[in-house]
Amino acid sequence: MAETQIDGKTTDVLIHEGLQKAMSYQEYRALVSNLAEEGKATGPVQSEALSNYTQLNNRRMKRWDKTLKFGEEAITKINKLNSKITWLVLTESWCGDASPALPVMNKIAELNPNISLKIILRDEHTDLINRFLTNVGMSIPKLINIKESTQEVIGDWGPRSRAATKIVEDHKLVNGKILPEFKEELQIWYNEDKGQSVLKDLLKLIEN
Repeated sequence: MAETQIDGKTTDVLIHEGLQKAMSYQEYRALVSNLAEEGKATGPVQSEALSNYTQLNNRRMKRWDKTLKFGEEAITKINKLNSKITWLVLTESWCGDASPALPVMNKIAELNPNISLKIILRDEHTDLINRFLTNVGMSIPKLINIKESTQEVIGDWGPRSRAATKIVEDHKLVNGKILPEFKEELQIWYNEDKGQSVLKDLLKLIEN
């Protein structure tokens, strides 16, 4: 990625600062679990809705962590990666698209020690997420794929798999916007998909 400099900081500097403050997946899960118990959420804004989403996502991630399965072909592709990369992921506890995606990222990283998964909160790193916008929006989760030897950004992913993105776009095309009930419909689709569409996308990311 070409160096972009706004307000005196390059993207490389912002990534470096993010990595210095990043959590492991286990630390992030502990954070979300504690917030869920306390009726709170990550980010500067606290509300009943964000608290409820955090509690729901905590239960979903707990289920995904236990039940997520990869086929032998996917495991073989993951094990083929022989260069070290870092996946820096921006997210928040209340993000519905993050709950099915982060457990997939973690399982991939667990299978290959060359992949280091690091997590930061979007609202604490708005300058960085503004370098990786999705249709001019600060959509999350956003994964930044970094080559460890050079600290070069070699790709990114998010906030949804290509398959899920198509479902969302088709819904918008028909309804003009995302209807409230669609969030539940999308989560049902995530449950039926069992993380496979996210896995498919991320396998392409590490093949490049």
